[in-house]
Amino acid sequence: MDEIFMRRCLELAEAGKGNTSPNPMVGSVVVHEGQIIGEGYHRRAGEPHAEVNAIAAVQNPNLLSSSTLYVNLEPCAHYGKTPPCTDLIIEKNIRRVVVACLDPFPAVSGQGICRLQRADVEIVTGILEREARSLNKVFITFHEQHRPYIFLKWAQSIDGFIDRLRIDTSSAPVRFSSTASRRIVHKLRSEVAAIMIGRQTAELDNPSLTVRYWAGLSPVRLVLGRRFVPPPQAHLSDRTVETLFFSEENMDYNRPLLPQVLAELYARKLDSLLVEGGATLLNSFLEAGLWDEAHVEVVPFFLGKGVIAPTITTSSLPILRQSEEKWTDGRRILHYYANSLA
Repeated sequence: MDEIFMRRCLELAEAGKGNTSPNPMVGSVVVHEGQIIGEGYHRRAGEPHAEVNAIAAVQNPNLLSSSTLYVNLEPCAHYGKTPPCTDLIIEKNIRRVVVACLDPFPAVSGQGICRLQRADVEIVTGILEREARSLNKVFITFHEQHRPYIFLKWAQSIDGFIDRLRIDTSSAPVRFSSTASRRIVHKLRSEVAAIMIGRQTAELDNPSLTVRYWAGLSPVRLVLGRRFVPPPQAHLSDRTVETLFFSEENMDYNRPLLPQVLAELYARKLDSLLVEGGATLLNSFLEAGLWDEAHVEVVPFFLGKGVIAPTITTSSLPILRQSEEKWTDGRRILHYYANSLA
């Protein structure tokens, strides 16, 4: 039964997707004699937590002392923008709490469990832990590895090129994406905190790097380039979105650059990063093993020559899983890779 109610917590938690960052997605249910009598989820950062909403939804508070509270992440034991959830649980005399996984956030990190145990609350942990960690993979990676969760994304021809060879803006880039795949990319943009390209992509493509084909906020834009300064007419100069340039003025180009970039993003509390290219930048993340997911769109036409697409091989980096998604026209395949070492 515990798994059934925890699965409901995960369903509720996902309803907050896109609105809770930098907080995790959390759902909670209150169960009395096998029946859910209250449920809730964390709707938005700064608003009441899932446990608070679930307890508030219980119509008969007298039932709380003989109920079990389920939550997919350890209840907090510290004051942030809201009071500790552990205090409310203890105040309402809830005697049993079931938790999917511990919270890696330093201000919690086992302290919520300890606080409840000291109050003689029965604690059960590890119920659907793998699913709970997967749901909050961005939050957990950020706090456990002290870096953002990293998505790599590119589109390529069936013969393995991501663009034709270009030396200036007189030649337009190859457009691989369909309307459907473009929406998928912009949906992902709306879900990440930052998006990154290299100097050459910035100079040749004049990209906007904004969310236009999906609802949501645009991520912080990042450009890595030793001496890159965008011209005033460039989209990156339009001031519509916060834009950061990692040049020799603020980076030590005599040391590995990616650890410096990721340390800066961690300090700025940017918990997720989408790397959109070009090939040199993408390969640098792959070679360093600094990635969590790669989304690769393969389109069914041949370029014959051009910029060689990045390569993910089992000899260099193990692949945890791979799936394929075909559009209704059957022309494009989207491969999803996950780095098992990340």
